[in-house]
Amino acid sequence: MSLLFAVAMVLQSCNNTKDQRNGKDDRPNIIFIMSDDHAANAISCYGNSVNKTPNIDRLADEGMRFDQSFCTNAICAPSRAVVLTGKYSHLNGVVDNTQKFDGSQETFPKILRDNDYQTAMIGKWHLKSAPTGFDYWNILRGQGNYYNPGFIEMGENKKYEGYVTDIITQLTLDWLDERDTTRPFCLMMHHKAPHRTWMPDIDHINDFDSTDIPVPFNYFDDYKNRSTAAKAQKMSVWKDMYLGYDLKLTTGFDSTQVVNDLSTRAFDRMTPQQRRAWDSAYRNKNNDFYRKNPEGKALARWKFRRYQEDYLGTIQSVDESVGAVLNYLDKHGLSENTIVVYTSDQGFFLGEHGWFDKRFMYEESLKIPLLVRYPREVKKGSVSNDMVLNLDFAPTFLDFAGISVPGEMQGKSFKDILAGKTPGDWRDAIYYHYYEYPCEHFVKRHYGIRTHDFKLIHYYYDIDEWELFDLKNDPHEMKNVYNDPAYSEKVIQLKKQLKELRKEYRDDGADQFLPGKAFETIGHIAVGKPVSLEYPFSRKYPGGGNNALTDGRMASKELTKTKDLGVWQGFEENDMIATIDLQHNTDIKSISAGFLQDIDSWIFSPVWVEFAVSDDNKTFTVLKKINRETAEDLSGKERVVFMTDCENVRARYVRVHAKNIGHCPAWHKGAGGKAWLFADEIIVR
Repeated sequence: MSLLFAVAMVLQSCNNTKDQRNGKDDRPNIIFIMSDDHAANAISCYGNSVNKTPNIDRLADEGMRFDQSFCTNAICAPSRAVVLTGKYSHLNGVVDNTQKFDGSQETFPKILRDNDYQTAMIGKWHLKSAPTGFDYWNILRGQGNYYNPGFIEMGENKKYEGYVTDIITQLTLDWLDERDTTRPFCLMMHHKAPHRTWMPDIDHINDFDSTDIPVPFNYFDDYKNRSTAAKAQKMSVWKDMYLGYDLKLTTGFDSTQVVNDLSTRAFDRMTPQQRRAWDSAYRNKNNDFYRKNPEGKALARWKFRRYQEDYLGTIQSVDESVGAVLNYLDKHGLSENTIVVYTSDQGFFLGEHGWFDKRFMYEESLKIPLLVRYPREVKKGSVSNDMVLNLDFAPTFLDFAGISVPGEMQGKSFKDILAGKTPGDWRDAIYYHYYEYPCEHFVKRHYGIRTHDFKLIHYYYDIDEWELFDLKNDPHEMKNVYNDPAYSEKVIQLKKQLKELRKEYRDDGADQFLPGKAFETIGHIAVGKPVSLEYPFSRKYPGGGNNALTDGRMASKELTKTKDLGVWQGFEENDMIATIDLQHNTDIKSISAGFLQDIDSWIFSPVWVEFAVSDDNKTFTVLKKINRETAEDLSGKERVVFMTDCENVRARYVRVHAKNIGHCPAWHKGAGGKAWLFADEIIVR
C-alpha cells in the first residue's frame, strides 16, 4: 500500500467516524450472498422453468439482473480469493484448491473495517487459512456437510445439529440482531449448497419427483470438432458419477444401506431421526429403480434425473434462505439502504455436454448468476448485458462505501452500470485462466478470451490445442471453428487481444504454477545415516530400502500423479517407527516428517506422530506428540507434514513414530481393508 493511499484511508476513516458520531453515516450496508456451484440455468428469473426461485427472483424484480457475468477461474477456492482481493488467481496466490490463502494481503472486508464498517463472514470459506478482516466469522470446516455440520467460530470448533443452509441462515440473522446499529455493515453469507453431493433438506427431497426435467439436447455429446480436453475429462454424469456417493442409491429393494462406492460419511453424520426421514423419502424411488433395472442410455437418463432432483432440491433451501434475509431487512427498515447481492462462486454443468461440475471455460461453467438490489440507486427490473467479473465485486463495494480502490486491485467498479450508466471505456472482452490439472475430473489447463460474440481457448501443459467458438451462431459450443479458414482473420485478431489481456493482467507467460518435479533434493543432517524400522516396510512399495526415508529426496504432492513411488516408504496396516542413527551426538534444531494422503488409494495421513531422541538407543525422551486434528481431516489428496522445533536438544538417535489408522474407516469404499501409511523424507536439522 502506498503512503499516499494509507494517509487517504486514515483521513477517510476519521471523516466516517465523525459522520457516525453525528448520526449521519448513511453509507449503504452490504449483504453478499454467494452459493456454491449454482448455475444461472437453475434460477427461474434466468429463464429456468423446472425449479422456481421466487425469493432470489425478488432481487431481479426489485433490482438488476446481469446476463453477462463471469468468473475468472471456475473452481471454489480460487473464486473466493478473487472475490476478496479483486485480483486474478496468479496474483492472489490461490490458483487451485490446494493453496492456502494468504490472509495478510489486502481485501475489501479489511478496507471496509478500517473505514468503520462492521464486517462478518458466515458459511463456507474453503481457503485453508483463518479469515482476516472480519469482526466476526463462523465458517464451515473444509467443504462442510449438509447435515449436522462442523463450524469454526472465531477459532473455536463447534458442531450444530440441523441442515446446513438453515444453520447458516440462522447464524446470519443472529449476527444482524447483535450488530451495532449505529454503523454500516458488510456481511458475507456463503452457502454450501448446491455443491456436490447435493443432499436436500428432508422437506425438499421429493420436491421434483413428479416434475418434467428435460435432458439437455447435447447430453450424449460425442465431442466431435472439439479439443482433446473435452474428450479426456472425467466429469460425465452417466460415466463418472457414483451410484451411492452421488446418487444415493441403496444396495437393493427396500434397503436403507447406501451403496458404498466412495464414502458414506455424510449419511453417518445424521441423527437417527434424520436418517429415518431420509430413508423414508428415498425408499419408493430407489425401489422403482430396482423394479425397472435401467441399462445403457436408460440408466444414463436415470442418473441425470436423480442428479437434478437432488441438485434442485438443495436450491429450494437456498431460495428460502434468501427470502428470510430479505424479510428481515423489510421488518427492520433496512431494505432501502442495503445492497443485496446474490451470486455463485462459478457456474455448473447441469448435464450439458453430458457433464456435471465446472472448470471448463465453456459457458455453463464460466457464467455466474448475478442479481443486485439497492433501491436507492438501482432501477427495479433492470437488466444489464455489460460484461462483469467476480473480479469486480471488491472495487464495486469500496466505491459504494466512498472509499478509494487500491491500485493493486484489477477489477472495475460497476456502480455506474447499476445506475444505468455504462462507462464509455467498459470492457468488451474478459480473460479466464484455469490451472487445476492433473487433478480430479482431469480438465486440462487452459486460458482464453471471451468477447460478446466469440470465445478463444488455449489448452496447454501436456497438450497444445486451441478452440474457437462462434457464440452468436453456436451458443452451445458444439463446433470448434479454430481451423476453419473462414475464421482465420478472427483467430489472428483474438490471439492479439488475448496477448494484450494477459499482459494487462500480468499473466503473460509466467509458469510458476506449472506442476513441479516429482521430488526435490534437499540436504539435512540425517541424509545418508542408518535407519532402522521396528515394523518392516511393504515390499510392494520398497522405495529403495530403509534409507528412502532419509535419502534427501522430498516428494511433493505431484508425486501422487506419477508412478514413481521411489521416494516414499509404504507401510500396510503397520505403524512407522523409524530410528535414525546420526553417528554421534548432534545439536538438533528441528525434526519433521512428511506423509502422503490419498484416500482414494487407501492411503491416510497418520493419526498422530511422536518425535523422540536418545543418546544410547535405549532410553528415549519424547519431544512432542502431534495429533491429527479430527477424523474430518481425512479427505482428498495432499502431502501432510508433522514438525517439531527443538530447543537445547543434543542427541545421537532420533525416533519418529507415526500411528497408522490401521483399517479403512466405515465410511470409506474400502471399509475394513488394510490402510496404508506412506512416509516421506524425515528431515533433521
